[in-house]
Amino acid sequence: MASIAGAITEFRQLDLLANGDTSVHRIDARAKVLVTLAFILAVVSFGKYELAALFPFFLYPAVIMALGNLPVRHIARKILVVLPFALMVGMFNPLFDQTVLIRLGPLAVSGGWLSLASIMVRATLTVGAALILVAVTGFPAICHALDQLGMPRIFTVQLLFLHRYLFVLIEEGGRTARARELRAFGKKGLGWRSYGSLLSQLLLRTWLRAERIHLAMLARGFTGEFHPRRTTRFGARDFLFLAGWSGLFLFFRLINVSQLLGTIVTGGRG
Repeated sequence: MASIAGAITEFRQLDLLANGDTSVHRIDARAKVLVTLAFILAVVSFGKYELAALFPFFLYPAVIMALGNLPVRHIARKILVVLPFALMVGMFNPLFDQTVLIRLGPLAVSGGWLSLASIMVRATLTVGAALILVAVTGFPAICHALDQLGMPRIFTVQLLFLHRYLFVLIEEGGRTARARELRAFGKKGLGWRSYGSLLSQLLLRTWLRAERIHLAMLARGFTGEFHPRRTTRFGARDFLFLAGWSGLFLFFRLINVSQLLGTIVTGGRG
């Protein structure tokens, strides 16, 4: 029960962070969405052995978190939740790809270890960029930006409803778990067999709750239109934000900055 309450708090924390009033929060949501998309495309476009070239991309999340006053630990905890899935994707690479690509003295690094490290770094960067986007924009504003950028409204409305339905699901899950524990005298009835009826009751309760919410929205005149809390106009500042970061990502993609800095520091010695 306490874990479900903690999950609700953690899930809402990003939306609460989006209520900030920093310079990053005031940037038009369309500019932030396009910059995040450019960042993700640039990161995932690298080859599986390119590891050092990815490190300059950490500049973007570091700067945005600093300007947006985002808690680093909170974002890092959410990224750590996803990293085990990325590890599962590449965990067998060192076994199948044992070609030695780098030698650091007596240490030989195979291509499998490089590709695994590259997957982990790219997962950290892309997931972190998505979380930061939500934290400085808010999910409803992101959906509104996607609608303005030309995404079909049926998809943007479904994304918005999915986001809101998750809160309903978590809240109803907390109530169902609380009722289950209160009715289990002496810990009886808390076995695995009870989870079947628990999940079915959870589905029915959330379905009925969602229908009541939908009827309330229709009663208040909902027509599928977005009504964002913060209205912005795409201006010169937003264009500079978009052009500046996109140009920097393109530079990082075309020029291996890590290798360039290494050459400068070592004076060109091999």
